[in-house]
Amino acid sequence: MAAKHAAHERHFISRVGWLRAAVLGANDGIISVASLIVGVAATQSDKGTVVLTGLAALVAGALSMAAGEYVSVSSQADTERADLERERQELVDFPAAELEELTQIYVGRGLTRELAEVVATQLMASNALEAHARDELGISEHMQARPVQAALTSAATFASGAILPLVALLLSPRPLAVWTVTASALVFLGLLGALGATTGGSKVTKAVVRVVFWGAIAMAVTAGVGHIFGTTL
Repeated sequence: MAAKHAAHERHFISRVGWLRAAVLGANDGIISVASLIVGVAATQSDKGTVVLTGLAALVAGALSMAAGEYVSVSSQADTERADLERERQELVDFPAAELEELTQIYVGRGLTRELAEVVATQLMASNALEAHARDELGISEHMQARPVQAALTSAATFASGAILPLVALLLSPRPLAVWTVTASALVFLGLLGALGATTGGSKVTKAVVRVVFWGAIAMAVTAGVGHIFGTTL
């Protein structure tokens, strides 16, 4: 029974790095481009202007997401490297103190002092830096910062999300553009929320409601702004 359970046990933590960037990128792509299209379409602008606005938003947004994600995750990676280098030097200079530090961590998690010391000693004998990185610093393989991967994922997923409301606009008559783009964007957001939840092993309904609600708010506010200023300027 235990072997059967182990064979079918599934965890999703290994996907958290790229999944976060993918969902964030696609969600931003749909909401920001759809909102901008709806806001401009709510004015007296012709369809060509609205399409050009959406296309510009797609390109600018994808590049902005890539740059922002790269800078952000690079800062995280720099911090991780500095902490690991500091820990590596401390293991050389103060091995006994580092052993005691790891032992206390395991005692704090519920092990007896004797067992915690045995575990700490064996783990440090195997790979001391890895043990301290994981249990003292909270740095693991699944959570480690990867700037290039995060940047490319964000740019690609933003563009993938942004192209959807743009296509809906192209296929819609100008008088119906606001409603067509809004409705299609909400459907796309719902599908994205369901996909992200399924991939991450979380509850689908909660994810769908959350992303659709905030997407609707964003488009409603932008459409209101476009309507007000489009008729007064």
